[in-house]
Amino acid sequence: MKGLFNLREIPIVKINEIVSEALSFKKGEKSVSYLDKKMATLFFENSTRTHYSFIAAMLNLNITPVQVNLEGSSMKKGESLYDTIKMFECAGYDGVVVRHTKDNYYSELTGINMPIFNGGDGISDHPTQTLLDLTTIYEEFGYFKGLKICIIGDISHSRVAHGDAEIMKRLGMKVSICGPQEFLDDTAPSMSPDEAVKESDIIMLLRVQFERHEKNMGLSLTEYHQKFGLTKSRALKMNEGAIIMHPAPLNRGVEIANEVVECKKSRIFAQMTNGVFTRMAVIYMVLEGML
Repeated sequence: MKGLFNLREIPIVKINEIVSEALSFKKGEKSVSYLDKKMATLFFENSTRTHYSFIAAMLNLNITPVQVNLEGSSMKKGESLYDTIKMFECAGYDGVVVRHTKDNYYSELTGINMPIFNGGDGISDHPTQTLLDLTTIYEEFGYFKGLKICIIGDISHSRVAHGDAEIMKRLGMKVSICGPQEFLDDTAPSMSPDEAVKESDIIMLLRVQFERHEKNMGLSLTEYHQKFGLTKSRALKMNEGAIIMHPAPLNRGVEIANEVVECKKSRIFAQMTNGVFTRMAVIYMVLEGML
């Protein structure tokens, strides 16, 4: 299979190349046009940033995007994911972006010869989110090795946390996690939120998935914000030069105070901008056989 599924088997040199290509697109140093190509998007979970930044990336590359209406597709008649995607290959599409609720859904797609781009699978991986996070960090600091990042929130259910932590460790970053005990797993060593803001170069906040924890979290929204959220007072204790990140969507006033979302240290909306250029780089490199 061709495409981008996860980052675990991609060498560090290639990760750095993707980041470099993304920043080249952003700076206007690279221009690529694929007027004869078309790609489909199949999203089995709701998405704003990933879905529409992939579409923006396609449009910037002059690729025609086609959003698949899953409610009107033959999958509602029982057609398999493989057969659905095989149809797009047979119809002459040049790639497909898939977000799915199932971990490693792409393992069932052996035999597809059209590039597949993983837009997020279950709680395992979200490779283009990790890559745009790395692009944002490199744009800010100019390096990775030795940087300290603390990921705060619902670690156990977060494909962002799992994907980011794995590659960041390989890049030589020092990763820690923070959150209520029921949110944590063995992704990295844990610390308190007050320790995190004093020691970290990057605070990465995650959306609290209350749809998963409403009955057993044991904390109200207000209590979570006070105990684990990036409040205004905690933000003021961050190191000089430290930055705030969040993959979004945001729960303002829960994991992050409203007045902190667009403060001087925040790179949350810069991540969204970089998502387009990072996805342009990934599409370009896959279509050119570089990835």
